[in-house]
Amino acid sequence: MYYYPMYFQRQMKINNKRTYVLDFKQGDVNGDGIIDYVYLVGEKPHGSQSPFRDNITLKIIDGKTNRLTTIPLKENAGYGPSLFLGDFSGDKVDDIYISIFSGGSGGYTFYYIYSFLNNKPKLIFDFEKFNDAYPYDVSYKDDYKVEVISQKMNTKYLLDIQYKGEEYLSEIYNENGKLKEPIEGWVNPLGGLYPIDFQGDGTYELYAEQRIAGRYNADGLGYVQTSLEWDKNKFIPFFQTIGIFGEDISMGKKDKKK
Repeated sequence: MYYYPMYFQRQMKINNKRTYVLDFKQGDVNGDGIIDYVYLVGEKPHGSQSPFRDNITLKIIDGKTNRLTTIPLKENAGYGPSLFLGDFSGDKVDDIYISIFSGGSGGYTFYYIYSFLNNKPKLIFDFEKFNDAYPYDVSYKDDYKVEVISQKMNTKYLLDIQYKGEEYLSEIYNENGKLKEPIEGWVNPLGGLYPIDFQGDGTYELYAEQRIAGRYNADGLGYVQTSLEWDKNKFIPFFQTIGIFGEDISMGKKDKKK
C-alpha cells in the first residue's frame, strides 16, 4: 500500500482529478539521512481503459521538511512507467531511475536517472544522449556475415547469420554465398537499461541493450549489450558484447579504470 503524505494528497486533488500515482518508492535521495518519498504521477485518457499514460511527472517529497519538488520529463507519455532507487554514482545516496515504455513497434523505452543530492535535481542519464553518443554501422557481407561497427567503442563485430535459415539467406545471397546487392542494417535506440551491481559494492552499474535490425525492423539479427559505470561525472562503457538469443558471439572489452 502506498503512503501518501497529506500535503501530497491535497495537491493531487487540487491539480487534476485524472492524475494518478503510477509508481512510488521511498528512500534517502537528498542525502540528509531521512527517508524521502518519490512518485511518478500521470494522467490517463478520459473514459479509456488503455494502459497508456501521459503528462508523466516526477515528484519528490522531502521527508524532513515535507517540501514538494516537481520535475517534468521531456518524454512524458507511454506505458508501464516505473521507478527504482539506487546509488549509481558511489556517493552512498540513492539516485532516481525512471523507465517508460514507448509502446512503439521498435520496442523503444525512455530512461532517465536523476540525482537529488541536497535537494538539487540533476539529470545524470538521458536515453536520448546515450542513443546519440553510440552510433553504429551495420552492413551485410559475403559468406553469410553481417558486420557491426561500434564507432564509440572503436570495435568491429562479425555476425554469422546462417542461423537465419536457407529461405532467408536465399533472398540475400547467391548460391556461392555472394551478396546479390549491398544491404545496410542499423542498431535501434535503447530497448532495455537494467541496474546491476556488478561489483557487489552497493553501487549500481547499467546494462544497456539495443536491438540490431537487418533489412527491416522486424528482421532482428541480435543485440548490442553495453555495460556502463559512473566515472566522476558521467557514465562510460567498460564492457560490450553482441548477443543472439541470449548467446554472446563476440565481445569487446575496455580496461576498468581504477
